[in-house]
Amino acid sequence: QVQLVESGGGLVQPGDSLRLSCAASGRTNRSYGMGWFRQAPGKEREFVATINWPGSSRSYADSVKGRFTISRDNADNTVYLQMSSLKPEDTAVYYCAARPEGYYSGSYYAPEYNFWGQGTQVTVSS
Repeated sequence: QVQLVESGGGLVQPGDSLRLSCAASGRTNRSYGMGWFRQAPGKEREFVATINWPGSSRSYADSVKGRFTISRDNADNTVYLQMSSLKPEDTAVYYCAARPEGYYSGSYYAPEYNFWGQGTQVTVSS
């Protein structure tokens, strides 16, 4: 089992930056891909970014490409989402997720993740 806890959300203005963190605990000595997803009110959960175990491969949703950066520190069991040039449409609950142990690569597809955090709210408003 892997437990995930997100932090770093908050209320910011359009154009601001924010960094989300996702701390993993439990069986973290295995390799697994990680991802960030988000869910806005009244909408489906959507893919934001994903990263493989060594951090050498990253992918992003078109809506955040060039503005968000996913990274990970495996020594610290933490994944980050650096968000810049934030827009009101980025307002959502952001969730980090971990793939099953041994699933080395990232994924766009939410059902391929076994473990989810509780989410952190990001609100972009003037």
